[in-house]
Amino acid sequence: MSSILFENARLFDGNSAECPEGMSVLVEGGLIREVSDKLIKAKDTDVIDVEGRTLMPGLIDAHIHAFASDVNLQKADLAGEPYRTAHAVRMLGFALDCGFTTVRDTGGGDYSLWRAIEDRLIRAPRFLYAGKSISMTGGHGDFRPMNESHHTQGYCTCGDFNSLAVVADGVDACIKAAREELRRGAHCIKIMGSGGVVSPTDPIWMNQYRADEIQAIVNETAERRTYTSAHCHPGSAVKRCIENGVRVIEHGTLMDDETAEFVRQRDAFVVPTMVITFILAEQGRKLGLPLESQRKAEYILRQALHGMEAMRRAGVKIGFGTDLLGETYVEQCREFTIRREVFSPLEILRQVTSINATLLQQEDKLGCVKPGAHADLLVVDGDPLEDIGLLADSGRNLRVIMRAGELIRNEIK
Repeated sequence: MSSILFENARLFDGNSAECPEGMSVLVEGGLIREVSDKLIKAKDTDVIDVEGRTLMPGLIDAHIHAFASDVNLQKADLAGEPYRTAHAVRMLGFALDCGFTTVRDTGGGDYSLWRAIEDRLIRAPRFLYAGKSISMTGGHGDFRPMNESHHTQGYCTCGDFNSLAVVADGVDACIKAAREELRRGAHCIKIMGSGGVVSPTDPIWMNQYRADEIQAIVNETAERRTYTSAHCHPGSAVKRCIENGVRVIEHGTLMDDETAEFVRQRDAFVVPTMVITFILAEQGRKLGLPLESQRKAEYILRQALHGMEAMRRAGVKIGFGTDLLGETYVEQCREFTIRREVFSPLEILRQVTSINATLLQQEDKLGCVKPGAHADLLVVDGDPLEDIGLLADSGRNLRVIMRAGELIRNEIK
């Protein structure tokens, strides 16, 4: 792999508000080799003169579902694996073109998709996956309507249910489910800790899984030196999961000040996913979302921004995720414009780079511009610290996209 030298860059390193100009960054073998405020001399190197544009780390989306080909997840299951895979290829390629060089799939992603990406069969971001989410019967990962009695339990493959989650009840079943997903290469384990929008039979306020079941799963991830995340909307579910060892809360939409302070004290992360909440509330009927799910989406939308404000006041470590389903994947960058109602551009940039990298246990490797880090880099035509909207335009303001040292896009002549 040839080396590439970026010169004359305004550098955002993923964390600092100070963005020095005239910087040089040398990339070799897929890694950042040198960062300097002086000209770097290197032989046999392709030079890209950034001309004062902003050079920054690639973006990280810490909450996607590559195989969720429809907002109605029963329809996604019935569509079949080839259809879901075709959707994943389209969705992941779009994410890469928007500047997302890393994604974390929090339900459904698997080894086969990861292998296809690693072998360059698919244009896609760096891909971390949690395998199938683990849900109790009647929980957020159980997508059967009330009138359906059939249940493909656990890992039996005799039926189509369920491409995104596995149902496990009781400590022993939870341990087995966690061990199975970890065996299959899961980056982390995600549990369903509360009711959700697209699941048909659980109220949004419902706490899910007992303390002993949560602890059993957390123990398994600890043994693998990884972590457990939990889908949670209400504060009561957030507290119960964190009390029992969960490290990352997905959504946290109904967060209040007391719960946010509790999260901060326990040094946990929260990954809000605002864009899917807005879209399901605005377009749920048009997209074929069942009526009860539409009502739940409208309910959490009324409190979603207040929840993020509570997290900001408390100083919670906030990641960046989108959670888009089906055809809504094209709205991925709208997350930036929604968050600017609460956060400054610098706060959002940290969320989508360095904070997400730490969440993924990849600090100093992802979400930063420093020697030894992966060469996942963007060149932005403008200053996103002044105008975060530059990243909200579906990649149109990105002149260079680099993933693992490979130029995905280079529009600088």
